[in-house]
Amino acid sequence: MKHRFLILAAAVVLLAGPAKAASFDCRQASNADEIAICDSRELSQLDVKMATLYDTIIKLVGMGVRGAIQDQQRAWLQERAGCGGDRACIRRLYDTRIRALEAEVARIAKGGPY
Repeated sequence: MKHRFLILAAAVVLLAGPAKAASFDCRQASNADEIAICDSRELSQLDVKMATLYDTIIKLVGMGVRGAIQDQQRAWLQERAGCGGDRACIRRLYDTRIRALEAEVARIAKGGPY
């Protein structure tokens, strides 16, 4: 069962990869970081991957853990906003956040049974 969960989690992440838009409505992007994400296919794809991981994790964890992860996400979004339109800064933050979320998926998978 644990392998099925990992395969499912991997499939969710892979399906998010080729998306052509950010996880938010680019027509309403007003902050410099959001505009930079909408203007960059790479950053848009990273945004979708991160959002997919986040949404998946939020649905799988208990309330105590969920609150902590939501707090981390809000703090991360503020940090991303601090990058302004600096794409390299935004990319670094996405890489770090995605690694952290992937580690959380691995932690959940170890917790089985499923």
